[in-house]
Amino acid sequence: MLDKYLEDLESRIDPASEVKLLAEWKHFCDGTGDADIFIPRRNQNIPPTIEWPDISINAAFENHELMALHQLKLCSDAIANGTGQLLNVRCNYGTGILPSLFGAELFMMDDALNTLPTTKPVNGGEADLHSLLDKGIPDLQNGLGAKVFEMAARYHSCMNSYPKIRQYVSIYHPDLQGPMDVCELLYGSDLFTALIEQPDFVRQLLDLITQTYIAFLTEWNRLVPPRDGYSTHWAMMHKGQIMLRDDSAMNLSPEMFEEFIRPYDQRLLTTFGGGAIHFCGKGDHFIPMLSGMEKLYAIHMSQPEHNDLEVIFRNTVDKNIRILGLKLDVARQAIERGRSLKRSVHCTEGGRVILDAYKS
Repeated sequence: MLDKYLEDLESRIDPASEVKLLAEWKHFCDGTGDADIFIPRRNQNIPPTIEWPDISINAAFENHELMALHQLKLCSDAIANGTGQLLNVRCNYGTGILPSLFGAELFMMDDALNTLPTTKPVNGGEADLHSLLDKGIPDLQNGLGAKVFEMAARYHSCMNSYPKIRQYVSIYHPDLQGPMDVCELLYGSDLFTALIEQPDFVRQLLDLITQTYIAFLTEWNRLVPPRDGYSTHWAMMHKGQIMLRDDSAMNLSPEMFEEFIRPYDQRLLTTFGGGAIHFCGKGDHFIPMLSGMEKLYAIHMSQPEHNDLEVIFRNTVDKNIRILGLKLDVARQAIERGRSLKRSVHCTEGGRVILDAYKS
């Protein structure tokens, strides 16, 4: 079933265009680009020669072929629209991969929502959570683990006969969240009282989650070796190997961030050669601590409008940390206020070229 779509994609990948785009992204990551706002695009739009189907998330979840088709269609769309999105695919199983290793039950969404599943907090409450510490690092094949590794192998097998796809389509690491996010998924909302009432236990649980994260991503890197000192994620590039998530951080004070998030994130950044951190919602209260981590090369925000962006800029672009996927109107407004973005902001919307007015 996949072959005709792989053949179409292979025929439309222009190596010269991809090499140029990759070089532009690396210049951005290295801070050697030529514009305050980085808005990459391909040289041309190359439409598909066949119609690619829309595959629902739930259908892809249950079938390796449909998962590959769902992800590869994103690559096809990038080439068809001439965007600056890098070609990449992932094992798209949602936020529950690591929680499922510990026995958390999968929670599928209704088909009509067409959104990724999550997990329920572990059954048995704190008693079961305490038992996790006794068991140690779980079997990496538990829960969704086997699906992830099988899908990685399927990507390799289906790409193997297509040299341009093999060269220019990256397989990026699955959504492993971050230690605190995984802890919340396992614990539920009671975590936020446990941070105050049982801080030592929460630290032990975070340590176990971090050890498990390291074990899982190490196995992933064995199956899908990092290509160089850069990684793609969500069709964007950053330096280092890892994209962490700190969505739970918006619920914590700066002091709690420093105690319960930073040490575990730092261990992961150090272990995997650095990387980027994503967060949803409000993060300007913890960004000074986050930006102080060693080998943090980029951030990604889902809702920049909930933040004091000057605080964000002072703790990112002024510290040589890139911002990925910022809305173009937000970046333009900053420049209109006289704010230099120091060649450190990537935007996801906009025209074919970067306007001279935005060059530094």
